[in-house]
Amino acid sequence: MLHGFGGQLLLGALTTVQLAAASLALGTLLGALGCWLQLSGHGVLRAIGNGYAAVVRGVPDLLVVFAVFFGGALTLASLTGRYVEIDTFVAGVVALGLSFGAYAAEIARGALQSVARTQREAARMLGLSRAQALWTVVLPQAARVALAPFGNQSIVLLKQTSIVSIVGCDELMRKAAEASGATREPFTMYLAVACIYLALTGFATLCLEWAERRASRPMAR
Repeated sequence: MLHGFGGQLLLGALTTVQLAAASLALGTLLGALGCWLQLSGHGVLRAIGNGYAAVVRGVPDLLVVFAVFFGGALTLASLTGRYVEIDTFVAGVVALGLSFGAYAAEIARGALQSVARTQREAARMLGLSRAQALWTVVLPQAARVALAPFGNQSIVLLKQTSIVSIVGCDELMRKAAEASGATREPFTMYLAVACIYLALTGFATLCLEWAERRASRPMAR
């Protein structure tokens, strides 16, 4: 049915998962940094954090991919004096990580601000330091609030990996395009890809639901 391209599609799916995982890790770090900047008491740092979130969220993800891929090559060429080809996988991770980080920063900021100030004050009255209050009182409550939107955004990220095919990354959509051109059966190939994406997002949704149930146990007690 797939004319021998099933293995190639599975390799593309593996690259897609690796791309999503690496982008998620980078984006989470950038999101934490962006949240810290947005909540900073320093005006300049706060402006940088707000500007990062506003700019990246305000442009299409495809343009972010182009900016990283072509802009990175241009920057390296100006620094080294010669053309440097950017690895498509690395460019995809950086671009998707930047995009995810902007949304993660907003999610984290909203979750932290949802914790009542009285919780911090009560922790300080019990003798906890600011750091202890943050780690033992504020962050656990904020994490439960952020879990659902963070998980949903992670699933969106998994699907967004498809746009990296435009710069030549051998992920699932790129493999499907190659198989479609070779077999002249685009409907069959893209239908198979749709089934693979459904399987991946379905598994991710089940993991998210499990994490939400586990996180809600302390509340039930």
